[in-house]
Formats: sequence, structure tokens, C-alpha cells
Amino acid sequence: MSTPSSPLRQRITKVSYPYIARLHAAPKLTLPGITLVLAMAGVFAPAVVAVPALVLLTLLLGWLAFLSWPAVTTGQRFLRLFVMLVVLLFAVSRIANG
Repeated sequence: MSTPSSPLRQRITKVSYPYIARLHAAPKLTLPGITLVLAMAGVFAPAVVAVPALVLLTLLLGWLAFLSWPAVTTGQRFLRLFVMLVVLLFAVSRIANG
């Protein structure tokens, strides 16, 4: 038995559908490629480029985590949150270290 979803979840899921459909129709390595490019920019680019790249990466991961939340286990949820936290902490360290 599934729990009813909130109006916010329904709205975000509905708005996200065209983007998810486009990602699904894109070549298989598109999403990992976008993730890799943002992560590499966050690690190797100057802070002025790295921090926005890491914030975008966190937003992308958060959006995907939100959409998959009902279908994943507690351990998988923890891992998703942990990864987002690590990326944000790295962004903060990039700000602090220039």
C-alpha cells in the first residue's frame, strides 16, 4: 500500500516530468556526463566557477533525490543526503580557500 503524496510532491513531479523524459530519451551517459563535468569544474576550476558548479551539482542531486525518495530505502536516502552534504561542504571549502 502506498502512502498518498503531498500536493507539493505531485506538483514537482508533474513539472519535472518533461525534463526526466528528455533525460531518459538522451544517450545513456548524458546524466553521468553532466554530473562529471560539474564535479570536475568544482574541483579544478577557479573558485568563481567552481562554487556555482558545485551548487548546481547539489541542486541536480537534490532534485533527483526528491523524485526518487518514495522508491528508495532508508540507507539509500541517507547516502543521497550524505553526498549532497559533502558536495556543499566542498563548495564552502572552495569559498574559504579561494
